[in-house]
Amino acid sequence: MTSRTLSIGGSTYPLVLPTIRDPRLHVAAVIITIHVFGQVGLHFRVSVPQILAAILTCAIIEVVLTFRQTRSIVWPASAMLTGSGVALILRVVGTPPDDPWNTYGWYVFAAVAGLSLLTKYVIRYRGSHVFNPSNIGLVLAFVILGSTRVEPLDFWWGPLDAWMIAAYAVIIGGGLLITRRLHLLALAATFWVGLTVGVGILAGSGHCMTANWAFAPVCGVDFWRVIVTSPEVLIFLFFMITDPKTVPAGRVGRVVFGLLVAIASTLLIAPQTNEFGTKVGLLAGLVVVCAARPILDRLLPEPRSAADDFRGFATRFAIGGGTGTGAVRGALRIGVVGFAVLALGVGIVAAGSPARGFVAPDTTEALDTVPHQIDPATFPAITVTQEVSDWNHEIDAAGAQQLLMTLGENLEIENQALLRRDPGLLTAVDHGDRLADMQGRLERAAATGTTVVAHYQFDSVNVTLLVPFGVQTGLSLGFESRGTLTEETHDASGAVVSRQTSPFAQTFAIRQATGGRWLNVSVLPLGDTD
Repeated sequence: MTSRTLSIGGSTYPLVLPTIRDPRLHVAAVIITIHVFGQVGLHFRVSVPQILAAILTCAIIEVVLTFRQTRSIVWPASAMLTGSGVALILRVVGTPPDDPWNTYGWYVFAAVAGLSLLTKYVIRYRGSHVFNPSNIGLVLAFVILGSTRVEPLDFWWGPLDAWMIAAYAVIIGGGLLITRRLHLLALAATFWVGLTVGVGILAGSGHCMTANWAFAPVCGVDFWRVIVTSPEVLIFLFFMITDPKTVPAGRVGRVVFGLLVAIASTLLIAPQTNEFGTKVGLLAGLVVVCAARPILDRLLPEPRSAADDFRGFATRFAIGGGTGTGAVRGALRIGVVGFAVLALGVGIVAAGSPARGFVAPDTTEALDTVPHQIDPATFPAITVTQEVSDWNHEIDAAGAQQLLMTLGENLEIENQALLRRDPGLLTAVDHGDRLADMQGRLERAAATGTTVVAHYQFDSVNVTLLVPFGVQTGLSLGFESRGTLTEETHDASGAVVSRQTSPFAQTFAIRQATGGRWLNVSVLPLGDTD
């Protein structure tokens, strides 16, 4: 810090500014660069006013509290890092996409950032704060407000294009330089290796999660790859768990701390079935281990002492400091460690049982009992937007025609479900909002004895990508369609009593919500994909 003076109302106060060598400025440069990338090229669902609300709230609180304590005006470098960290991870559900100047939910960012900073002053141990402020504030916000109001930044940001390559370069390059300078690289590396192994155990057991950016549940190797290469995980390990004020000061303590955070995060991730819970589990692992840090400080070697050497610590642990009885004790310790590792692996697998193998129901038998075949010769030419091809190269014109075939079959099976009063057929082809809507129609048809079914003749179809916001419904394909709709009304005996034909313009949304058949998830007016 550099010290100057500032005169206000005839009084002079010390003015403390950071120096160019302050590592907090280097961290800020990385985070701000990612914010810029997010606004310009990565399409982050966060606006500039939301980001500023978080940063300015923290800055104002820090300046006021510091002035009251020291009668000095201090540049709030740490507080602004807290605010920018909150704004980088936090998302308010319903924020309009690609609208960088909207003010929607700015007060949520201000409140979460303010709460995060205040924990630094309220929860303290040995003269320093216990928790990383942005970390505990975010976890509290996600747990209290829930996934219908807020959510964390996605694990997967987008296809590996120039923007993503630049983001990885900034995060990894800046993170390595900063953690190396602060002597925290071993902590970060230990965490990443531990998380890689833990998530690998989960993935090998068949773990799955649903995600907004995926058409189908993310399982197995894909789940492992997404987690260990996620930019959000890299930000977490380089700029959140490596807060010098909240980690042990000793070299041994830092390695143990990183490993424990990896274990805690893996165990909290294990039972989660969706991305929201998985991300909160990751962040909460740090909260748990920070809370246990006073215990770690008592069990681990004194910082900068002769015993604070990891190789020596491991050797002494293994051989017990000598031969004879010491060697026996060392062997027993190794045996205990081996048993603990095995128990931990079994515990991870057991904890992940709720999220193991989203096995799609076998609907073949049910679907074979009803006529639903569609003649592809009746389909019009299909166009596919570039963003669909960028997201999934397999969905070209031919692939889109196969999916349109599935959509058409699903629509006809919906009709059969209504006419046969068979809710099982609906669950075979519908999911989410569409399933709830069709189940309501089925109940009304059963109550009134009158059933209305819809037959669609497609004249034009354009396949688009429907990226959700407002609710966590998941990434879907949108079939923007125009054509002719024929509605038939059937009486209780099944006879057609009326028929009405009209043009339609609708977007049919489908996704592999259960990992198997593409299911109808929503039907929207054309142009309304929110």
